Amino acid sequence: MHHDSSAVGATGILIVATDGDDGYGEVLIKIRGGTETYLAVSDVPLAKGTSVLVVEAIGPRTVTVVEWPESFVVLD
Repeated sequence: MHHDSSAVGATGILIVATDGDDGYGEVLIKIRGGTETYLAVSDVPLAKGTSVLVVEAIGPRTVTVVEWPESFVVLD
């Protein structure tokens, strides 16, 4: 299975909330000179609009995220 490791270390904003271990959300991250959407999972539920850091690539266009201070997230 291909893992997109280039997303690891990227920051973004959740556009669909995660449900912790119970479900996927979606994250918009700045990567490769633009922005892209990935499926996102987290250890704890995170609300839509939460600033996050990608800590692991777990599958094609699927990443693990953790909450990250908003001041470190830039999508412009």
